[in-house]
Amino acid sequence: MNSEKKAYTLSILVEDTPGVLSQVARLFSRKGYNIESICAGPTRSPGTTRISVVAICDEAEIHQLATQLSKLLLVISVDVLEGEESIQRELCLIKVKADTREVREGIIQIINVFRANIVDFGTDSLVIAAVGTSDKIRAMMKLLEDYGILETVNTGLVALQRGEKTIHDQNKLKDEYNYGKNLH
Repeated sequence: MNSEKKAYTLSILVEDTPGVLSQVARLFSRKGYNIESICAGPTRSPGTTRISVVAICDEAEIHQLATQLSKLLLVISVDVLEGEESIQRELCLIKVKADTREVREGIIQIINVFRANIVDFGTDSLVIAAVGTSDKIRAMMKLLEDYGILETVNTGLVALQRGEKTIHDQNKLKDEYNYGKNLH
């Protein structure tokens, strides 16, 4: 296995229960891994939430984390999503100083190249929404720095496996999933 440390994305399908996000984060903390990015949201299936987590580790460590996560009772399935095998995006809102017409025109040229959108147009600032890879967001922000970035906020990374494979293909067996739930 590769011992090179790099960013790995885990896609985790969980029961939509209070405290489940805390359980997932605690597992990373107990194992000594920092969460670089985390994003959670509902799925099409009622009662389930999908959590995307990015962590820096090596190949053996990410598979160990995936195995440990799958042992949590509220976790339905875990998938390690890698590079070309997945689509990964984040959303960034960027507030940029734009107090003259010339400045606004320059900013608009940059955001058009990156296919971003203006979501708020003020007299002294613009708020831009950009969706893309982390590299794309960083490249756009680097160009916008010359205009004066006032503040930013990023979502965590969200990711899906390419092709027909889904996270549901990794579901625990029914008996494994129910282990411990019927104990008295």
